[in-house]
Amino acid sequence: MSDSAPTIQTTCVLCREPEGMQEYQRMAAHFGRDLSTMQQELHRMRVATHEQVENIEITREVRERMSVRREYHTDTPKAPDFLVGLRSHTVWEKTPVKLFCTVAGSPTPIVKWFEYKNNVPIDPLSAPGKYKIEKKYGVHGLIISRYGHLGNKHFNILKHNVYKILLLTTTVNKNICFLLAKMALPLLSGIHRSKLEVTLLDRFGVTFGTEGESLTLVATMVVVPDLPNLPPEALWYRDDTLLKPSRWVEMSVGGGAAKLTFPHLNKDDEGLYTLRIWTKDGTTEHSAYLFVKDAAPSVVGAPGSPMDVTVSDVNKDYVLVSWKPPNTTNEPLITGYFVDRLSGTKDWVQCNGSPVKVCKLPVDGLTEGASYHFRVRAVNSAGISLPSRMSSGVTAAEVESDVEGRPPTEVHATEINRAYVVLSWKPPSLRGRAPLWYLIEKSEGNSNLWQRVNTGVQIRSPRYAIFDLDVKKACRFRIIAVNKYGPSEPSEPSDLIQKVDPHGVPSAPGQVIASRNTKTSAFVQWDPPKNLSNLMGYYVDCCVVGSKVWTPCNHRPYKFVVHGLIPGETYIFRVQAVNAYGLSEESQESAPLFIDAALTAPSAPYGITLLSCDGSSMTLAWKRPKNTGGTRITSYYVDKREAGSLNWKEVSHSPATSRVENLTAGVFYEFKVQAGNLAGVGLPSEPSKAFACEEWTMPEPGPTYDLSFWEVRDHSLLLQWRAPVYSGASPVTGYFVEMAKKGSLRLYFVASDVSDAVCAKALPDIKEIECGVDEETGDIFLSFEASEISEHSKFTWSKSYKEISESNRASVSTVGRRSRLTFVNPDKEDLGIYSVAVSDTDGLSSSHTITEEELNKVLELSYNIRHPIVPLKTELNYEVLEKGHVRFWLQVQKMSSAASYRFIVNDKEVTSGEGHKISHNASTGLIQMTIEHFTRANEGTYTLQIHDGKAKNQSSLVLVGDVAKPRLFCFHHVEIAFIFIYFYLFCLGPHFSEYLTFHVNDDCTVMLVCKLANVKKETTFMWFKDDEEITLDVAPNPMSGTCALPIPLFSRKDQGVYKAVLGDDRGKDTSVFEISGQVFEDIINAIAHIAGSSASELMLQCTPEGIRLQCYMKYYTEEMKTSWFHKESKIASSEKMRIGGTSEMAWMQICEPTDKEKGHYSIEIHDGKSSHTRSFDLSGQVHGTGMCIHLPKCLFSLSSVDRGRVVGGLPDVVTIMEYKTLSLTCTVWGDPKPEVTWFKNEQEVLSDDHNQISFESGKFASLTIKNVTVEDSGKYSINVRNKYGGEFVEITVSVYKQGDKFSLVTLRELKSGSTVYPP
Repeated sequence: MSDSAPTIQTTCVLCREPEGMQEYQRMAAHFGRDLSTMQQELHRMRVATHEQVENIEITREVRERMSVRREYHTDTPKAPDFLVGLRSHTVWEKTPVKLFCTVAGSPTPIVKWFEYKNNVPIDPLSAPGKYKIEKKYGVHGLIISRYGHLGNKHFNILKHNVYKILLLTTTVNKNICFLLAKMALPLLSGIHRSKLEVTLLDRFGVTFGTEGESLTLVATMVVVPDLPNLPPEALWYRDDTLLKPSRWVEMSVGGGAAKLTFPHLNKDDEGLYTLRIWTKDGTTEHSAYLFVKDAAPSVVGAPGSPMDVTVSDVNKDYVLVSWKPPNTTNEPLITGYFVDRLSGTKDWVQCNGSPVKVCKLPVDGLTEGASYHFRVRAVNSAGISLPSRMSSGVTAAEVESDVEGRPPTEVHATEINRAYVVLSWKPPSLRGRAPLWYLIEKSEGNSNLWQRVNTGVQIRSPRYAIFDLDVKKACRFRIIAVNKYGPSEPSEPSDLIQKVDPHGVPSAPGQVIASRNTKTSAFVQWDPPKNLSNLMGYYVDCCVVGSKVWTPCNHRPYKFVVHGLIPGETYIFRVQAVNAYGLSEESQESAPLFIDAALTAPSAPYGITLLSCDGSSMTLAWKRPKNTGGTRITSYYVDKREAGSLNWKEVSHSPATSRVENLTAGVFYEFKVQAGNLAGVGLPSEPSKAFACEEWTMPEPGPTYDLSFWEVRDHSLLLQWRAPVYSGASPVTGYFVEMAKKGSLRLYFVASDVSDAVCAKALPDIKEIECGVDEETGDIFLSFEASEISEHSKFTWSKSYKEISESNRASVSTVGRRSRLTFVNPDKEDLGIYSVAVSDTDGLSSSHTITEEELNKVLELSYNIRHPIVPLKTELNYEVLEKGHVRFWLQVQKMSSAASYRFIVNDKEVTSGEGHKISHNASTGLIQMTIEHFTRANEGTYTLQIHDGKAKNQSSLVLVGDVAKPRLFCFHHVEIAFIFIYFYLFCLGPHFSEYLTFHVNDDCTVMLVCKLANVKKETTFMWFKDDEEITLDVAPNPMSGTCALPIPLFSRKDQGVYKAVLGDDRGKDTSVFEISGQVFEDIINAIAHIAGSSASELMLQCTPEGIRLQCYMKYYTEEMKTSWFHKESKIASSEKMRIGGTSEMAWMQICEPTDKEKGHYSIEIHDGKSSHTRSFDLSGQVHGTGMCIHLPKCLFSLSSVDRGRVVGGLPDVVTIMEYKTLSLTCTVWGDPKPEVTWFKNEQEVLSDDHNQISFESGKFASLTIKNVTVEDSGKYSINVRNKYGGEFVEITVSVYKQGDKFSLVTLRELKSGSTVYPP
């Protein structure tokens, strides 16, 4: 269809506007009062005519049927015959098969179906739900539910009457397809069917539950006749197994519904559930999956519970318990299982002391005649799972015999693995009722040294599990039967038996292929593992692409379709094989799959309309198919035919447009349309009505078309259409929109085709546009999340229903099912209505109006996000401590580890050092500064500034004048009170008169220094770093009164806690100094100050890679704050510009330099207070130095390229008449801008009224001489020069008088051959 016509939109709020109603009333009055009477009379005549025609047709049909019935009784006998025979089928395993044929004969033949292999008649009652036989209007059908691949199967159909018997056979096979006809006699059997007609209405769908919950599957139905005392017979199946009422499932039928209730869900209940109900024609059924996920574990990380616990090999005091392992995706691997047993009303008792690694365990020691239940728990490194559902009850068998000397026979192992070996034997023949037990003996290898195995254990069953065998040794076993009469002879020894794992876990499945199924499910197929090893089934996991979180798709190991997926998301799948030994490795991940319905050909278009006709061509429109097949429609194909003809002709072999050419004027044509997509071409539409190929000349416009509905809500909708292709005698000036309830359509204007009916109800789960602010960036946006999308869906944003294309005011971004319209700098121009529509969906759309009030609200929120504030818990406070210390502190509500802050006292920043100690605690948000010996000099304004990410805040405190006096007085008294205490303590033993501090030497060595007091020869001094002693080449001398710890080549690795310990028999004192955080920065700044002051000028060094700029200094480390610049632009280290250094210098390597790398380079070394700058001008100094044999050739031309020179514009010789004006102008160039000087006869020319000199834009130099005379003749020159060099250009000027002949040829003219003409 053509998209050239403009799109017109309007909003229909299910009501007529007042001005529209006035126009309608005016036109109705114009047609006159008799119009209503004429319409009523016309309607009455139509109804009467319609009733007469119907009566005539009914009478004719009754007569025909009566004549047919009379002829039926007198019809001649006819032998039975197949009009349409059976055909072969190729089907998937576990899918239904439908076989049909058509028979004829008189009287009506009796048809029976047979299975050819056994020649057994098929009886639906013998296998409920497997077979269904239908008979409708001579068509006979056999429906086989979930056909299984059990080899070739042949099904016969036998029909007979009193004249002839005929048999036909069909084959259901993947490869063989043939038909076989033969004669046979019918095998009649009684068929018992229900007399009720049952139709299922609401059916249960795919259901999801959780362990421990209760759940009910419900299917409603209509039963005819509905007898309260005779409900239909309903059968429930799980995975083809008939269910019976039990403590786990409850069934009920009645009240028009069949229910299956699970009082306590368990993973054992997961599977495919089928409801089959007997009806008059056989059975009707419905199937759907039930999925049960693990309950929340008692311990985080514990595995899910095992399932399908079964008990087998039941004996007198022995049973074998087996189960299936749970699926594990994110939990640790399972290390084993515990089995519990329950007898009667007693508590659960654990059967095994240590976890068993395989999914089966022999349990002995049971009591004869007792009933037992079993359950299993899985174990991993995180904990123990919840218990499984308990097994069905079993009773230990009671068997007695009379041995009379006969030994047991057939000793062998029924279970062999690395955990245990289960011995089994055949008991002696029964001779009486004396109790019987057994003794077991073993012999290693083929030796005849036998030893008792079951010492102290009386075995009463012909089974016994042995756990303590040596894995490396093989043994033989023999059995002795014993009763009250004595022991029997030993049995024959068994073969050699050794504990091994004969199978182990299976290998990983092969390639996994996922394909589309529905909008919420996917088919998953895979290649089986190479090592099958008695598989129990498979576990399938899925993961949304990009999330890295795997989710189990099934909790019982079997194949199925993956349900419960999110429409519009992209998933990957993996598979694990399961057997009794555990789960295999995960398979390789499948290719990503976008979840959407499987692709099919589109349905037929409809509603073909004629939009325009010019006598030789027609423009058509049609409505797109209601079902697009899961993907966008790519093309349409149009066929045509003349009215009354049966032959259709293609309009074109290629996809058609809406315009059909080459038509014949005056002929009526019919059209049909087919739609195509990636899956193929769909069914054709119904033929259109006949359109006359006549040129349109009417003054009214043609019909609008392509009506569509958007933003459908409960009380409003948006209606859009396209403008008419034929506009009539004048342009279209407006539109009328009419509406009517479905079934009561009555229109009054020449209108478009009637639109499809639309229900005024919002789509389920529809979401509206949200206006918000990004919490990270503060950007204002409109966001819309689609409830579902297809793979090719696109979000189209519009303002005032005009699509927003490329705009500098907003940008569109889409991720998955969410699309966002982000405003750049929103203001009042952005007010208005915004809408979004999602293509390839069921009309998903929404709109939102941004008002001025809402805009101001989000602008304020955006400002707060872009300029955040650190929330304070308390403002800046102070308190007086001991020894005259003052503590300033502040607490914030929340503080990150990356937060920074600074104290400012009287407009100067204070750092942690002598007299000030600054610290913080990020966990509590506390920031504090302690000032030692607070005096009047410390009065002033204290401010704490905090930066945490983008947030910042500050708090101030003023301590001046009368505010500080009481505190100062308190300080002096505190000092006097404590001075005696400190004097007493310090005089008793050695102590630090000055605690550890740092300073940096001229050679950039960091020194930790402390001063000692009250020391003697026996006093010891030790250095520690992070509680590890530091040994120096020269031991510290406490008697000197000062000790220092040198730290050469200081860097980040020297961070840590340094401690100095001073002590002797009188006592001990300790000083601690932590180098980290601000202290580390202070040390680096001190080093940078010395290194920067000693830095040399930048030097050029050539390397094979290019050139290197180097700056030598006393010490360099990468922790120093250094910056490199090129032409005032900061340089970042890259492959082209590499920044590095050694302990002696900092360097920058320029790889493969070009002209772009010319210019001024500098390095700045920051020491926290000032910066030290060194520079180098890389613009040509290298040329001619001879110092760089590896320097690239481009550097040799730097000086010649950048020097000052004349580009052009000056002649060699100028001849001019007297009293004229001479202008010498040229273009110059140089980097940096050159200086220009003019000369005459080697004397500099100065600018005056006669000689005017100008230099414009650094490019155009000129010398203008007004009213030239003969004295102005001579040799002029221009000198253009900058620091890289220059150029000297000469010009010869000759002035002649009026009337004189001029002929001046100079040496420069002869060399250049140039000619100069007078102005």
